[in-house]
Amino acid sequence: MSEKEKNNANQQDMNHILKARYDKLKELQDAQADPFVITKAKQTHHSMEIKENFTALENQQVVIAGRVMAKRVMGKAGFLHVQDRDGKIQVYVSRESLGEEEYKAYKRLDIGDIVEVSGYVFKTQTGEISIHGEKIVLLSKSLYPLPEKFHGLQDTDTRYRQRYVDLIMNEDSRDVFMKRSQILREIRNFLAGRDFLEVETPMLVENAGGAAARPFETHYNALNEDVKLRISLELYLKRLIIGGMERVYEIGRVFRNEGIDTRHNPEFTLMELYQAYTDYNGMMELTESMFRYLAEKVCGTLHISYQGTPIDLESPFRRLTMTDAIKEYAGIDFDKIKTLEEARALAKEKEIAYEEHHGIGDIENLFFEEFCEEKLIQPTFIMDHPLSISPLTKKKPSDSTKVERFELFIYGREMANAYSELNDPIDQRERFKAQDALADAGDEEANHTDEDFLHAMEIGMPPTGGIGYGIDRLVMLLTDSASIRDVLLFPTMKPLEKKEGEGKKSVEDESGSIGNANNGFFTPNNKIDFSNVKIEPLFEEQVDFETFSKSDFRAVKVKDCVPVAKSKKLLQFTLDDGTGTDRTILSGIHAYYEPEELIGKTLIAITNLPPRAMMGVESCGMLLSAINQKKDSDEEELHLLMVDNHIPAGAKLY
Repeated sequence: MSEKEKNNANQQDMNHILKARYDKLKELQDAQADPFVITKAKQTHHSMEIKENFTALENQQVVIAGRVMAKRVMGKAGFLHVQDRDGKIQVYVSRESLGEEEYKAYKRLDIGDIVEVSGYVFKTQTGEISIHGEKIVLLSKSLYPLPEKFHGLQDTDTRYRQRYVDLIMNEDSRDVFMKRSQILREIRNFLAGRDFLEVETPMLVENAGGAAARPFETHYNALNEDVKLRISLELYLKRLIIGGMERVYEIGRVFRNEGIDTRHNPEFTLMELYQAYTDYNGMMELTESMFRYLAEKVCGTLHISYQGTPIDLESPFRRLTMTDAIKEYAGIDFDKIKTLEEARALAKEKEIAYEEHHGIGDIENLFFEEFCEEKLIQPTFIMDHPLSISPLTKKKPSDSTKVERFELFIYGREMANAYSELNDPIDQRERFKAQDALADAGDEEANHTDEDFLHAMEIGMPPTGGIGYGIDRLVMLLTDSASIRDVLLFPTMKPLEKKEGEGKKSVEDESGSIGNANNGFFTPNNKIDFSNVKIEPLFEEQVDFETFSKSDFRAVKVKDCVPVAKSKKLLQFTLDDGTGTDRTILSGIHAYYEPEELIGKTLIAITNLPPRAMMGVESCGMLLSAINQKKDSDEEELHLLMVDNHIPAGAKLY
């Protein structure tokens, strides 16, 4: 049977299943037993509560409510597995205990139906704690079947898009989000124990400051004003410190108009706190204490594992200046670099890409990112950053080119960012001016002068320590989750392609015909003006067939795609090549595609090339692209070869 025939057969099977379920609902409604008119259940217990308190509840009446996950009928008796918030519990039912009519209704239940079960607690002959069902009430009819029970919901794209199904089918996923809630609760408990006050500040702002990021923009109809979504919580929280609140924090969503990958989502949860009369050393103590507190409460240990790597949260966190880190891992002393020309020459020598507006401090930070970050596996505070990359931070009294700032790194990732906060309004105005100049020069991530904030600082701000934590990365660490999408209930996803007839736009192709903009597996590359494309003449040289046939061309499916750190061109692909082992290939295609639009696509790769190290990553093969060259230009444009998603991973091309 061909793949197309299989898909048609599967669709016909699904149509039969859906019709049967709708028919059952119609029968219930005709019999005046419509489950959707029921407004509540008499739930008295949850599954875990019954299991943990069996001795006290044995032979006691209970009422549970949940979803039917399994059903067995054995003549005059049977079993259900009912899943509620806490997990599953077995229900034994019999025609004798339910009665003739109710037992018939039990036999008509489908997997996925939501029921209320009344009965008494007992233990089966095999020792399983169960409920002897005496009454079953159908609370809600499931009209669409759940995924196949033995394999659950495996496809990550579907898991993220249909989180409701993921939470039903995958216990590990439910556990992650239960722990996320626990982490937030324990953060609040920890800070309450230190006299911090939780506050709320505006999300829609005139000036999105406090971080280096591009904001989202929107419009206030009532005020007829353009506003931005906040990128940080900082500037409003500092206003509260000025107002005398002394210790404040906020846990809230922030929005950054940037890319999507395994560690970044355009909207994410940030926690920022500010404490008057302390500095970044006080923030280091608070951070170290809080991470230990959370690990003990959530994981039950200070020695955790992340992606197979042991992480020690018990030993004192290492403290290292940025300059000393670069000395240690790259053998370069930036304290000896006195001019911008020296810094640029060194960057060119080490192949570190920098931009024209970058100063010495920016280049030092690029060296740190290139040579140090990924080596900081155990908890490490990187302190004393260059002044030029820290516009809201106090200078070190002993070195005016550095600021009292630290970032916490674990597993090569930034987990927190903290300052001794700048409280000099004159200095702050000068730094805002420098940021305005960068913005005027085209830096879309630069801060802008905030006059109201400057006025607040002129009122007088006490010495203050402040810190920001990315809650999502913290949850990733404490739940051993590889991707930020695994810890966001509803991560940002690229919209699904519309089916034919659902309002898709048509585009005119080069021949003048009209067709669909997307045929189901293509992503049109709208960045390319095909009217200005130069077609290269065909090569006349021939390659002998034997040489050509040695290249192993395979269909590969994109499981994940992320930008390569420190590279503007490279994307790192995690590919299913049909072998069962993920394949990593790097491709210089970022100028033409965003990573998220490639996830789930089927591409073509040469898979038998020798591994090639690129930016410290082994690239095992080559993805095939088509190249267009513009007329009257040396500029080339790349288009990945995409094929029908029905082609399985590993299919060989001939």
